[in-house]
Amino acid sequence: MADLVRAKQNTWKGDSPADRAWKGRAGLSREARTAEQDRAARGRYRRSVDLGDGRLACASVELKVLPNTRRIRAYLRWSDGGRSPARYLGEVDKATRAANLAEGWKCAWEKGLLCDVALPEHSWASSPAVRASMRGNKGRDTKPEKYLRSLLHREGLRYRVSFKPLSNLRRTADIVFRRARLAIFIDGCYWHGCPEHYRPSKKNSDFWRKKIENNQRRDMETNSLLIEAGWTVIRLWEHEDLDLAAGRIVDLVRSRTLAPRSLSSGGMAVE
Repeated sequence: MADLVRAKQNTWKGDSPADRAWKGRAGLSREARTAEQDRAARGRYRRSVDLGDGRLACASVELKVLPNTRRIRAYLRWSDGGRSPARYLGEVDKATRAANLAEGWKCAWEKGLLCDVALPEHSWASSPAVRASMRGNKGRDTKPEKYLRSLLHREGLRYRVSFKPLSNLRRTADIVFRRARLAIFIDGCYWHGCPEHYRPSKKNSDFWRKKIENNQRRDMETNSLLIEAGWTVIRLWEHEDLDLAAGRIVDLVRSRTLAPRSLSSGGMAVE
């Protein structure tokens, strides 16, 4: 196949392309750069280079502007035993960096430089994309959890993270205030069946429906057991306004730690 773009017309009219068409944002973390490449490639599983002998490398697309041509050139790079091989993909002329990265990945596939990642025999996922999504779901320290914790810490509150409110019960809350007897859960919209954002899977639908229903039953049972033991349970969806929720939590914790209250007056607050 010919190079991705051969500049059939002078797209940039003699000027160098705008920075937004090829330059990455300064100061991005490694995680943010990885996420950018994943989006452009349409999934982490689509970034693999076969090194032979069963070895795979995770590649990235790099964009450069050569002064003598004033055009954006895309390269595929990866690591192999301390080396960083690169393959030229072609010229790209989209208006944004995201679009040019996507064009680079498209060309890499067309040139046969990438390979599909096979699913393990034991995997329940219906595709590599689904498996990548499943593996990307954290059990703790999710972005909403860390954000809420930072808001509470900023208010001077101290708490336990990923802690069992009841030592004899194998249920872990995301944030626990032991003295206030308050257990906070931040539930993911998919795994806990959010009524606003949950969309049933079209593949292996029976399996995933039963799994979500089991998660919901477990959530209800956890609520009941904690309330019976004198705890208050607050469940938040990951999409909710956490700044507003933090204010309510701060008020509740301070009211309970500053004023004596009966330990048998547990309840449940669904924010």
